[in-house]
Amino acid sequence: MSWWGKLVGGAFGFMLGGPLGALFGAAIGHQFDRGLDSAGLERLGAPGGQERVQAAFFTSLFSVMGALAKADGRVSEDEIAMARSVMQQMALDEAQKRVAIDLFNAGKQPDFDLDAVVAQFREESRRRTNLQRMFLEILLHAAWADGILHPDEDRLLRRVADGLGFPSAVYERLAAMVRAQREFFTGGEGPEAAPRADRLREAYALLGVDESASDAEIKKAYRRLMNQHHPDKLVARGLPEEMIRLATEKTQEIKAAYELIRKARQDA
Repeated sequence: MSWWGKLVGGAFGFMLGGPLGALFGAAIGHQFDRGLDSAGLERLGAPGGQERVQAAFFTSLFSVMGALAKADGRVSEDEIAMARSVMQQMALDEAQKRVAIDLFNAGKQPDFDLDAVVAQFREESRRRTNLQRMFLEILLHAAWADGILHPDEDRLLRRVADGLGFPSAVYERLAAMVRAQREFFTGGEGPEAAPRADRLREAYALLGVDESASDAEIKKAYRRLMNQHHPDKLVARGLPEEMIRLATEKTQEIKAAYELIRKARQDA
């Protein structure tokens, strides 16, 4: 990771502080990159710096994912598999996976301070709205890992959205889009499957538009979503570079839904 060898052990906790520094410091124990000099500490310790935001995203994501998995009273195999899938997509090495697992487990504990963690992540990520939206999207996918969004999971996610400053309407729209995205790519049909009424409805929902929307409105929604999920832009705003694959997959899914709608309208 661009930040991994520099933000470890006591150094990370000292630089970041707060609940995120405590979580990450506890997760990695006494590991320490002896190659980090004082100049590096100074540079990386600046609030809002990209590497610091990347570390905050990583720490917040896996710990909150643990809290989310525990929200309905039990951690399912699907939820554990989802967390491991994110780790796999990030191509974490064994040491990084152990830290991610420790963070996940820390989030499951009764004393985990969800609101404080989310508040610090919001502060660290500052006004990077698209990055915060991506954070919430990944959590929504994790909540849907077992095929349902439990009411307790929904309540927790609403707390996260509120803590990040997203109005309820934004959360509900994002939740609907994530659900539509999951339905669009499940059921044994790939994005090239023949258009059917239900798949078209899912495609419209994925783009967050009504079926009665004009071609111009649909194209506008498509371009807005592509801009929000642009991998390079997200990484520049603090998305850990290892998550670029997740962002790329998002843009591919958005494009598939748009192309399905466009083709259906041309054929109508």
